[in-house]
Amino acid sequence: MPLFPRRLPAAVRARLDLRPGDTVLVSTELSDGRWAVASRRALHLVSPDGPAARHPWSDVDHGSLDPETRTMTLRWVWGDSERLTFSEAPGSFAFSQTFRERVQQSVVHAAAVSLPGGKRARVVLRRDEDGKLFTQVLGDAAIDLTDAAVAAAVDAAEDEVRDAVGLPR
Repeated sequence: MPLFPRRLPAAVRARLDLRPGDTVLVSTELSDGRWAVASRRALHLVSPDGPAARHPWSDVDHGSLDPETRTMTLRWVWGDSERLTFSEAPGSFAFSQTFRERVQQSVVHAAAVSLPGGKRARVVLRRDEDGKLFTQVLGDAAIDLTDAAVAAAVDAAEDEVRDAVGLPR
């Protein structure tokens, strides 16, 4: 195992969709040949020959690292999960620390919501990559937002979250 993580190759950096004011914070190679790149504004997943995917931090719900396998499981706000297995331990630790900080930076306030039928959801006030605030409702696919009681509970939680930071409803 190398002492220092491998530097981001220029060819990979050139494929990143870095917007004005954005900069690379940390990068690491994944065991499948892709690169995971954390920039100030987004998570970039770059395939060796395929497309480079760019995800604003507000698209990420959360992630967790299994240090034994060097695998990070990340959950997107739309409910899907993705596993990233890092090629080396130093890269996985540095990347996961920056990943956590960037996801947390995008969260301004959150509230848990108890829904009819014993289900739970979260209403999260997030900051997009340009600093604009918006709310997200996070839960599983079984939550029926067309149900009037569920919608009322979610709306009340959204009002509470917006009130907590002084935003209009």
